[in-house]
Amino acid sequence: MDDLIPISLRDSIPTLYQTEDTKDPLCHIKLFTPDSNWTWYVIELFKEDMDTCYGYVQGLENELGYFSLKELRTVKGFLGLAVERDVLFQPTPLSQIRKKYE
Repeated sequence: MDDLIPISLRDSIPTLYQTEDTKDPLCHIKLFTPDSNWTWYVIELFKEDMDTCYGYVQGLENELGYFSLKELRTVKGFLGLAVERDVLFQPTPLSQIRKKYE
């Protein structure tokens, strides 16, 4: 998991359901495929398996949902490039991320 969510960032991400009553939760990590239009923003991370995430997905549709880091490691874009983390991304409120894709 260190490749997509480094150990140094894990503690800053809330565990699953921790932000369910938060009006505008933070997106902590941005994952993307460099050769397609898919992007995943991590809001929560299940700390027991360090695999299951809840976040905002921009792909065929824009939606909130659950996704697996293990599965993302198998995803390749049309040029064969793997999912990677945007190392310059700073935690951003979900409302600002949604505006970007409206």
